[in-house]
Amino acid sequence: MKFLIFIALLTGTCVLAEEVCHNNVVRACSTSTLSGPSICNARYGGINHVEPELQAYINNHLTKSYEYLLLATHFNSYQKNRPGFQKLYQSLSDRSFDDTIDLIKQLTRRGGKADLNTRHESPASVTIQQQRLEVDELHSLAMALDTEKQLTTGAFHIHTQSLHAARDPETAQYIEEKFLGSQAETIRKLSGYANDLSKLMNQPDPSLAIYLFDEYLQKQ
Repeated sequence: MKFLIFIALLTGTCVLAEEVCHNNVVRACSTSTLSGPSICNARYGGINHVEPELQAYINNHLTKSYEYLLLATHFNSYQKNRPGFQKLYQSLSDRSFDDTIDLIKQLTRRGGKADLNTRHESPASVTIQQQRLEVDELHSLAMALDTEKQLTTGAFHIHTQSLHAARDPETAQYIEEKFLGSQAETIRKLSGYANDLSKLMNQPDPSLAIYLFDEYLQKQ
């Protein structure tokens, strides 16, 4: 009889402990916020410090994707008829859009929330000034080169912030592997294009040279 009473008390204690644990978890999860302490989200490390920089970088990539798309549309018109330049800027637009999606996935994987309406002033943020995109071939390459350097500066800033201020090595590794190497290659390629075309245009009538350069871009 005493043994049965002991078993019943032990069972009741276990059930009570499970109910208390369950209630604690429900309470913590129901009252938690993205920025507050909680056991029910994916936030850890220095994500609170680096999240605004990632958000600014997401907005930057999305903006540059549409600017590249407008450049591609400009050179695909019947007036310009430069399919090589159209191919170049379309590929850069697609890459920036894909990078935007990848950055959003990285941010949400770490427990953040993407908000495209958020504006945060930092080296990773969007340039506010509007640019005139109906330009000639050489000026478009110069604009693309400036854009890629701006994107790389933003990546450098997030990488530095992640390592030193935020102490978030996972974000630093992500930026390094995803952006820094490929951006260096893109800058090298665009700077070579700009220098080559500037030399070809240093003549009274560069129309044939521009045509041949566009043919070259189509094959890349």
